[in-house]
Amino acid sequence: MQVTSLLSRGGPDADAACPACDHDHDPDGHDHEHIPVHLPQTLVGLIFIINSFVVEWLFEKGSLVSNVSSLVGALILGSPIIWTSVKDLRRGVLSINELVSIAVFASFASGDYKTAGIVSFFMLMGEIIETRTAAGARASIESLIKLTPTKARRLTAAGEEEVATQDLAVGDVLRVRPGDNVPADGLILNGQASINQANITGESLPVDKKPGDEVFAGTQNLTGVLEIRVTRAGHDTTLGRVRDLILAAEKTKLPIMRIIDQYMGYYTPLVLVIGALVWMFTRDLNRTIAVLVVSCPCAFILATPTAMVAALSAAARLGILIKNVSDIELAATINAFIFDKTGTLTTGKLAVSRLSPLDGTTPAELLRLAASAEKYSNHPTAKALAQLAD
Repeated sequence: MQVTSLLSRGGPDADAACPACDHDHDPDGHDHEHIPVHLPQTLVGLIFIINSFVVEWLFEKGSLVSNVSSLVGALILGSPIIWTSVKDLRRGVLSINELVSIAVFASFASGDYKTAGIVSFFMLMGEIIETRTAAGARASIESLIKLTPTKARRLTAAGEEEVATQDLAVGDVLRVRPGDNVPADGLILNGQASINQANITGESLPVDKKPGDEVFAGTQNLTGVLEIRVTRAGHDTTLGRVRDLILAAEKTKLPIMRIIDQYMGYYTPLVLVIGALVWMFTRDLNRTIAVLVVSCPCAFILATPTAMVAALSAAARLGILIKNVSDIELAATINAFIFDKTGTLTTGKLAVSRLSPLDGTTPAELLRLAASAEKYSNHPTAKALAQLAD
């Protein structure tokens, strides 16, 4: 399994500095159209369906009010699915949308508007859950790019100017002050500093950098003023490529999803043939409609992409970046793990394990003096002392 561990999720509250951050992709990896689902519309349709049951329970079964309520609810819930099916057919694609539409039409034909509404509701809820889960995954992914500041100090012949990070270009010379996050990948021209690059390498200890060394976007300058020449900016930075890697993983298909796609190409026509045979041999419309309705595999189709996106989201929240979504299925066959220690099996943050005062100084006094001296430092060891003192 190819897994990259994100070892630091901290960083300034900043918007993505990537000029190509608006990736357009399907979280479930399918080629079919996605149903335009809005939760308020779905809830309104559900209210009409529930109202039809309540009216029947309180008053007369099959009353006009109940029928009208269920019809309105079914139209509200079923229209997005039917419209999406039409767009699928125009593109020459046969998918789950068409099968659900057939079940809805069959229920309408029999006058069973409640069934049409219920089938549509569960289909829409599956889409809503998948969309919300995917949004959570993307939020975790976008937190990576927030490590990159939105502004940078660019040096020109006229002096220093503040520009948006997304406007940086290869060759620009930047000034990075202590406490700043590096806005782009680059090479140090002048200055020396300790750089905290735990979010890239996973190492908790900062690395001393000098002229000629490389620095990465999103890493933090702890000491000293640096002048760097930009070598990669925007989505071409190391951090940007990590983000693109996760987004690419969302686009890939699980093996089971590829099987489902192939299966749906045969399954939908097969259901239609079976329905036609039932009608030919029985001339019973209700039986034919029943075959079409019960053949709709909503749960089977919706469960896989929803589970996949949920897994990606949960992994991202835990700092695990999955490079290939098909590896999720292979996880069940793993019999050995190889771990990096720092930041993977450990937290990746320094902590004081023991105080050893000399010459009669008490541990409390030693800690007070050390924390006072390191109070305004951004160095990881200083933060460890300050945290213990607090």
